Amino acid sequence: MNNKIIKQNQLLIATGNPGKMREYVDLLRDIPFELVSLRDLGITHEVDETGDTFEENAWLKASEYAAISGFLTLADDSGLEVDCLSGEPGVRSARYGGDSCISDQDRVNLLLKNLENVPWEERGARFRSVIAVAQPRKSHQPTLVTQAEGSVAGMIQYNPQGDDGFGYDPVFYLPSYDKTVAQLPLDVKNRISHRANAVQKAVETLKTLKAES
Repeated sequence: MNNKIIKQNQLLIATGNPGKMREYVDLLRDIPFELVSLRDLGITHEVDETGDTFEENAWLKASEYAAISGFLTLADDSGLEVDCLSGEPGVRSARYGGDSCISDQDRVNLLLKNLENVPWEERGARFRSVIAVAQPRKSHQPTLVTQAEGSVAGMIQYNPQGDDGFGYDPVFYLPSYDKTVAQLPLDVKNRISHRANAVQKAVETLKTLKAES
């Protein structure tokens, strides 16, 4: 664990998902930090997401990777909540279906199977994202700098549509755009997404933190 040297000018984005990292590079382009990824630092450790909420899992990841790396660290926990499935897959969105679902496509297929006989008006859902930023400390546990939440409401389509995005984007339909998230250009997605909403709330804190460093 590197807790002797605290890096002041860089922000670790704690994700191994290339699609999510691309979104963050765009969303955080105006903050005064150099963004680095887990891959950039050669970190292969995976945090056990044992929390029961998005808030708990975001903090688990941010604090643990901050302690390991010595970097100011941003992590999020995001997921899809489907109304008629009592909020599932929720915090288990990335692990939906367990070992039998090893890809995004597998998880999308399972979701559609579970909604097979559900009429359109009952297919309401939302994407939620909670961001946590952790500050490493030389001789103490990392501290929480800020936490922010964002969400976007939509519907679950009957079939995947669109080639962009990742995860559940191809089946998450936005009535106001008459498109799934996977059919939207990245610049549009990054204005309206759950992650974008959360990032916008965290950016001012990050700018203030940099100004004070």
